[in-house]
Amino acid sequence: MDFVPKKIFFTKGVGKSKDQLMSFELALRDADIEPYNLVHVSSIFPPDVKIVSKEEGLKYLKPGQIVFVVMARVASNEPNRLLAASIGCAIPADKKMYGYLSELHEFGLTERKAADKSEDLAASMLASTLGIQFDPETAWNEREKYFKMSGKVVRTINVTQTCEADKNGKWTSVVAAAVLIF
Repeated sequence: MDFVPKKIFFTKGVGKSKDQLMSFELALRDADIEPYNLVHVSSIFPPDVKIVSKEEGLKYLKPGQIVFVVMARVASNEPNRLLAASIGCAIPADKKMYGYLSELHEFGLTERKAADKSEDLAASMLASTLGIQFDPETAWNEREKYFKMSGKVVRTINVTQTCEADKNGKWTSVVAAAVLIF
């Protein structure tokens, strides 16, 4: 049986509640992935996978279905604490090769900093798999928006959710996810 995903989509969400679990549930609802049985998997971006929009991807899923996700999540009830969840993705130019997804869940990062860090992590993981020395600061082509690793072009993308925790101490959760579709 071929158990390699054919499609992938990215989503994100925020939830706030007096209970931590409910804030997570509300973040999943905001991301439109709450009716599925989510199974967390590690960080491989499958070869030959097609990136689709969230709206397109949701058409392939049914409530109650077991759905594999790479997910970043963080929660706090500390008033005004900055939360960041991000999935970075490093996609090799050779579509027959696998790439990497990184999960970043941290406090105190702005959306831009979290997004950049998650993309750098994914690119660094891919480079280490390829046996390439890689410095995200020097390999990035700002104008063209890609990394160059020893002659191999790597495109990076991310989905990032940030939010300040509720000022009155309610639990706040943020999630970012890559949803794999078979």
